[in-house]
Amino acid sequence: MAEKTQGLAEGEGDRTGLASRLRAHMPPLVLGGVAALASMFAGLQPWQAAIGYGVYVAGLLFWPGNRAAALSRAEKKAAKSTALDFAVIEALDMPAIVFDRDTLIVHQNAASRLLVGAYPERAALSARIRSPVILDLVARVVARGMPESVEHSERVPSERWHEVRGAPVWTGAEPGKQLFVLTFRDLTEARRMDRMRTDFVANASHELRTPLASLMGFIETMQGPARDDEAARTRFFAIMLDQAQRMARLIDDLLSLSRLEMRAHVAPEGQVDLGHTVTHVVDTLKPMAKDLGVEIELDLPAEPVVVAGDVDELIQVFSNLVENACKYGQTGKRVQIIVADTEAEGAHVTVRDFGPGIAKEHVPRLTERFYRVDVETSRTKKGTGLGLAIVKHILTRHRARLVVRSKPGEGSAFSVKFSPSESGKDSVKEELYK
Repeated sequence: MAEKTQGLAEGEGDRTGLASRLRAHMPPLVLGGVAALASMFAGLQPWQAAIGYGVYVAGLLFWPGNRAAALSRAEKKAAKSTALDFAVIEALDMPAIVFDRDTLIVHQNAASRLLVGAYPERAALSARIRSPVILDLVARVVARGMPESVEHSERVPSERWHEVRGAPVWTGAEPGKQLFVLTFRDLTEARRMDRMRTDFVANASHELRTPLASLMGFIETMQGPARDDEAARTRFFAIMLDQAQRMARLIDDLLSLSRLEMRAHVAPEGQVDLGHTVTHVVDTLKPMAKDLGVEIELDLPAEPVVVAGDVDELIQVFSNLVENACKYGQTGKRVQIIVADTEAEGAHVTVRDFGPGIAKEHVPRLTERFYRVDVETSRTKKGTGLGLAIVKHILTRHRARLVVRSKPGEGSAFSVKFSPSESGKDSVKEELYK
C-alpha cells in the first residue's frame, strides 16, 4: 500500500513537472505547430508533419539540457517568490519568525531581532525562546498544521505581555518542506491601561467612600444620641462640611482629568506670558502662604517669556505646584519661584521649597493618580491625590514636561520645561491679569 501511494505521488509529481514544462515552452511549441501546418501546405504528408512535430515536442520537453533549463527556471521562480515573501515579512512592524518542521529558523524580521535577539543561521527556535508555553504552542502547530495562539507574559527585565500566534504557511510545498510562522502582538500597553483603569476605579471608590461613610455616621449620630446636644451638632456640622468639601474637590479633580484626557491630542493655540501667569498665581496664593508662615520669593526675567498655551490650564499647573510647595515644604518657611528662558533649557519655571524633601523611590510615581508619599499628611493638607496627575496631563497637552529633583532634608524642586516655540511675544493678553 505504501509503495502504491509512493508511486501515485511520483506520478502526480511527473504530471506536475510536465505541466510546468509545457507552460515554460509554450511559445516554441506554438511556433512548431505553425511550422508543421506550413509544411503540409508546402506538400508534406500530414502523417509526416505529425511525426516531425512529435519528435520536435519530445526533444523540447524531454531532452536533458532542456529539462534541466526548465527546472532551473522553475527553481529561480520559486526562489524569487520566497524572497518576496520574506521581504513582506521583513517589512512588518510585528515580530515574525519563519521556521521549518524541525523548528529550525528560516528567516526572522528586524522586529523579532529586537525582541528575542538575532538567531545564527539555521539555529533551532529554542536557542532564543525558552518559554515552555511558546515551545508547546509551536509543537502543537507543527503536529496539527492548524493556527493557534497563546498569551505570554514576562516579568524580567520589565513586565510585558504578548499574544503569540503560530500558523502554517500554505505554500504548496512538500510536507517535509512545510514552513511555519510565529508572530508576537504586543499587548503591554493595553494591559497597563486595563490595570490603570481598574486601579483608578478602586481608588476613586475608596476616596469617595471614606467621606461618605463619615457623613452617614454623623447624620445617624445627630438623629440619635446627639439629637438634643447643640454643641455636638455644631461640631458635627463643621466636620460634615469639611468632608463634603473634600468630596467636591475630588469630583472636580476627576472631571478635570476626564476633560484633559479628551483633549490630550489637541495642542493649545493661545500665547501665554509665563511671568504674568506666575505673578497672578503668587498674588492669589499669598494669603494661604501667610497663614502657613511661608514666604514666596519670585524671580522674574527682564524680558517676557512667552509660550504657546492655555492660560487657564497653566494657572492650574502653577497653582498646584506652588500650593504643594507651601503645604508640604512648610517647615522650610520659604518657597522660591524662578521664571527663565535660556538657550540651554529653553523656557522653564522652577518651584522650589526647602522642606523635608522626597525620598528617591517616591519621585517616579508622584504623577500617578491617588499616589501619596504620606497618606495621612496628604489628607491633613486636604489633598485629593490627583493634583500632580492633572499637572502631568496639562503639560502633555502643552508638549511640556515636569522634572522633579528632590533630596531628603534639602527640599524639592519642580521644574516645568516647555518645548521651543516659534510664536512671537507680542500677542499676550495682559488684560487677563489685571
